[in-house]
Amino acid sequence: MSTLDQIAKLSGFSKATVSRVLNNSPHVSPDTREKILAIMKETDYVPNRNAISLSKGQTQQIGMVTMNLSELILRFMNGFVETSDQYGFQTIIYTTGGDKQKELQAFEDLKRKRVDALLILTSVNDNNVISSYCKYGPIVSWQRMDHPEIPSVAMNQYDGYILALEHLIEQGYTRIANAFGRPSSINTRSRRMAYEDIMAKYNLPVVEKWNYSSIYSIRDGEQVVNSLKSEADRPDAILCSNDLAAAGVLSEARRQGLNVPEDLAIVGFDDSELSRSLGITTILNPIEGQAENAFLLLAPALLRRSIELQPLSFSLVKRETT
Repeated sequence: MSTLDQIAKLSGFSKATVSRVLNNSPHVSPDTREKILAIMKETDYVPNRNAISLSKGQTQQIGMVTMNLSELILRFMNGFVETSDQYGFQTIIYTTGGDKQKELQAFEDLKRKRVDALLILTSVNDNNVISSYCKYGPIVSWQRMDHPEIPSVAMNQYDGYILALEHLIEQGYTRIANAFGRPSSINTRSRRMAYEDIMAKYNLPVVEKWNYSSIYSIRDGEQVVNSLKSEADRPDAILCSNDLAAAGVLSEARRQGLNVPEDLAIVGFDDSELSRSLGITTILNPIEGQAENAFLLLAPALLRRSIELQPLSFSLVKRETT
C-alpha cells in the first residue's frame, strides 16, 4: 500500500498539493486532481482518516440523533446524507429508542470531538440540557425546539394545515375531525391553532370529541373511523397527522361501506409514496429541502462560510379523497 510521500513522488507534485486533493480543496486544477486521483487508484492508496482529521481539526463526521427510524425520518436522513457527502462529510446515526441517557451519548461524543456537529431529528431530553452542549459544537434540529441556541429547519405546520382546511371548506366540508399526532408537540399545537382559527373565520363549530391525539399509524387511522361507527352525527372530513394515518382512515372507511369523498373526505400530510399510490389528498411537506437546509445551517461552523438557505413552502396536492 502506498504512502502520501510515494503518491507525491509518482505524481511529480508536492505533498501539499496531494493533501489538497485529499481534502477536496478547490485550489487544485482539474488536470492535477485527475492525475493524482488516478495514481492513488493505481497504487491502492487509502487515506488515513485520523491523519486527515488531525490536519483539518475535524473528524469530517456529523451525528444524527433519532428515537427511531420511520419512512419520514429516513427521507430526511437520505437528504441530509446526500448534502453532507457533497461537502465531504460522513454521517453517524444514533438511535435512542427514547432513552434519555442513551440519547446523551451522542452529545457526549460532540463534547469529546468524536463528531463535528449534531443533527437532531427527534429528541426526548429537555431543551436546556441539549443547549448546554452547544458550546462544544454546532447543533441543528429538525424537531421544532423553540430554543434560541438550537436552530431548527422545521417549518411551521400551521401554514400547511391552513391550506388543507381551506381546501376542505372550499369543497363544501364543514364538519371536520382532526387526527393529531403527539399531544405535547409544537406541531400539534400549531395545527390546533390553525383549526380553531379557520373554524372561527367561517363561523363553523369546533367539535372537541372529533379531535384525536397520538394518531400516527395505519392502525391508528383505522381506529379513528371505528370510534365514529356508533355516533349518530359524524364528521364529513378527517384531516390526518400524516399519510399513514390517512391510509388507515381510507381503508377502514371503505370496509364500512363509506363512499370517499362523498361520505367522508380525507386529507393526509407529507406527500409520501403511500399517498400517491392510494390517491390521498395531502399536503406536500418539502422534507428533502429541509434536510439540505439543515446542513447549510451547519456550514458556517463546518465550512467556515455561510451558504444561503433555499426558500421552502407547503403546497396542497389534490387527489381522489377530497
